Amino acid sequence: MANLIRRDNREVARNRNNQDDGFAGWEPFRMMDTLLRWDPFRDNRGWFTRGAESYLPQFDVKETGDGYLFTADLPGVKESDLDISLAGNMLTVSGKREEEHREEGEQYHATERSYGQFTRSFSLPDTADTSNVQASLNDGVLHLHVPKKPEVQPRKIPIRGAARDPQS
Repeated sequence: MANLIRRDNREVARNRNNQDDGFAGWEPFRMMDTLLRWDPFRDNRGWFTRGAESYLPQFDVKETGDGYLFTADLPGVKESDLDISLAGNMLTVSGKREEEHREEGEQYHATERSYGQFTRSFSLPDTADTSNVQASLNDGVLHLHVPKKPEVQPRKIPIRGAARDPQS
């Protein structure tokens, strides 16, 4: 039985001429088709993978008049499994969310929740007062308040009396 080999016409022509101009194997339409059909979630490959190493909580970071507020949803993360540290102006939040124990023989039809260890780091501005950071974890929501240094906090300037015309 014969083996069938399908060759691209360019490959056949290049082999005949023994030339390689660098563009012989480049097919822009095939490349675009591949890129447009790419699915990063297919077969647990790509930028994001599900499983033990995929838990990455998302943070909201808000600047207020007196500081910076970091908020993250951390359902299932125990306070004892959470570590918040400061090194210079680098705020690091790390922890883990453990997978629920599964009994042998249980049949799952879908498992979409992620678990595992995570680390998030944030570079704080020079205006942050890193010596007075406060943290709380209530109902699975982490709140971090990083106050601003007193000298950079906005303050109201009082107006004294009626304004005079500087020309008079």
